[in-house]
Amino acid sequence: MAETVGWLADKLSIVELKRYHMREQMERTDVAADFRRQCSDKLEVLTRQRDDLAEELAILLADIASGRVVPRVYRQFKMYNDPAYRTQRDGGKA
Repeated sequence: MAETVGWLADKLSIVELKRYHMREQMERTDVAADFRRQCSDKLEVLTRQRDDLAEELAILLADIASGRVVPRVYRQFKMYNDPAYRTQRDGGKA
């Protein structure tokens, strides 16, 4: 299962963009039929991938809604631009 709802949403949006552009290529009239057929085959794979990701997202959301899965929230610990983490070597107080 995927790590987070956000990860799945990100992957779904990427696959949808790929599907959109692959469909554009498949519908071109200025290329050989073999090229369009290859694009059609790739579009089928992308569609299966999209469907799998969507199903995984639905399962994860149902698990979260039922309490079977509790998402973890990780706080950001940014160390750059914080003078407390600078050494004497890089201009901080140590």
